[in-house]
Order: sequence, then structure tokens, then C-alpha cells
Amino acid sequence: MYDVIIVGAGAAGLTAGIYASRSGLDVIVLEMGISGGQASTAPLVENYPGYESISGAELMEKMKKQCSKNAEIWEGRNVIRAKTLADGFGVECEDGAYESRAIIIATGARLRKLGVKGEEELLGRGVCYCATCDGFFFKGKEVIIVGGGNKALNEALYLYSIGVKPKIIHRRDKLRADKVLQESVFSKEIEVIYNSQVKEIRGDEKVRSVIITREGNEEEIPTYGIFVSIGEEPNNEIAGELGVKMDGRGYIEADISQRTDKKMVYAAGDVTTGVKQIVVACSQGALAGLSAYIDLRNPYWSH
Repeated sequence: MYDVIIVGAGAAGLTAGIYASRSGLDVIVLEMGISGGQASTAPLVENYPGYESISGAELMEKMKKQCSKNAEIWEGRNVIRAKTLADGFGVECEDGAYESRAIIIATGARLRKLGVKGEEELLGRGVCYCATCDGFFFKGKEVIIVGGGNKALNEALYLYSIGVKPKIIHRRDKLRADKVLQESVFSKEIEVIYNSQVKEIRGDEKVRSVIITREGNEEEIPTYGIFVSIGEEPNNEIAGELGVKMDGRGYIEADISQRTDKKMVYAAGDVTTGVKQIVVACSQGALAGLSAYIDLRNPYWSH
């Protein structure tokens, strides 16, 4: 029986582990893959305090090392089931089960996919989800970006800045991104195709073209790559099993101390509502770890 089980070893989960374990709690962090989460895929992080520039992988490795000094971190532990027990919580992994008095959900979010033919088949061969990760390979070439929000336009501007020729496909008649981003895109004469959706991605060994539907008609557009930037979906399965309150999009609702509506259940990071940034995930993780400590040491606490 642990004091706290933290599910997820991204920025939020590792920071929660640091704060909870340094408070004297017996903590275990369960991660389905490798520690670091989405942050570890960022080639450069330039807005994290204390580092003018650092790779996401290096930053997350530092967090992991610090967390592991006092907390157990188990990678490759995919939580397939979570339940409430009489005196706490139980989580079941493929290799065993764990119990705790409190649980912190820091499972993050996953990139939303188009769900069209060719997307899975050509993944890594022209189908991409991160411009800063893969843009370098398309210098001097034409690519397509799908989306109309801030992420999509930021991706387009980044690709343009490194010599890639982006074209934006958006399903609505106007972009959703901030005005300043739209103005920047228009000033660089980046083409935007409105009222269009990608129906299929074609290619053999690599992406060669996409099929779009526009005003009821199909059109084939040659391209060397396609960057999908249509948002994220929260990894909220555990929250659902525990009956935690979520918003209309499936993100966990937590108060300013990262407490959910379920006693001794906390949430932090991209799985919650709010801004998706590494520094925000860390702050929420710290609050979740401290709240768990306060509540475990105060048996009379209740919502």
C-alpha cells in the first residue's frame, strides 16, 4: 500500500512525484511508456524558466533523475484498470496490481488523428504531427498542414521560417487562431484552402498527394508531406473509471489545488482543463503533490 500512486511520468507526473516524495510520502509513478511525455519530443524548449534553450528530452531526463531520488518510477506499466477501494485505490497493470491511499492522474493527452486512409500506413513517411520535430526533412519542399487553430498556424510559420513551403487546409470558412498569427500567415502569403477536408493520403513508400473534398468536389493535391494539427484528446480513461468529473471535451476538472470532485483523487497537466505548457504542467504537478500530502496528513479533510 503506497501513500500515492501517480499515473503518468510527464512533466506533471514527475513534478508531483518530486513534491509528494520530498514531503515524506511513499510514492510510485507508473508510466505506460518512457518517462517524459510529449515534452520529451520537443527539439528545443525556450520558454521554460532557468533555461534559455534546452531540448525537451534533456529537460525531462533531468526531471526524471530528480524525481527518482525519492520516488519509485516504473516505466512500461500500462494501467488498464482503476477502482476505488474501501481504504484507497487500486490500479491494475498488465504485470500486476498496486494500491494507494491517494492517486494523482497525470496521463496527459494524445494528438488527435484524421482517421483517414493512408494516415497510419504512411506514418513517419510523410505523415507528421510535429513541425519542429520533422520539418527539417522537408526543406525546399511543399507540404500540407491540416488545421486552423494556433498550433496549426504556428506550425505553418515555423515551417516557412526554415524554408519549407506550407499550404493550410481548414474545414471551416475562417481560421480559429489568434489574430496576430493569422496576420503573420497572410503577410507571408501562405495559402489557406477553406471549407475543405482531407479524405485520403496517397503514396507508395512516401506521401505523394492528398485527396480533399471541397464544396462537394474531390481534388488531388500533390505534396511531399502532411502535418496534422487538429488538436489533442485527453487520456481520461482512468478518470472515467473513478467517476471523476470532466468537462464537455473530456478534460478533468480540478480546483486551484488540483483536487478533483473525488476525495483523494488529484489531476495535473494536459489531462486537465487549461493552458497546455510544460511550466503549467509542472506547477499543477507541484500543487497536486502538496495537496495529497496535506490531505493524507489530515484525516478529517473532505470536499
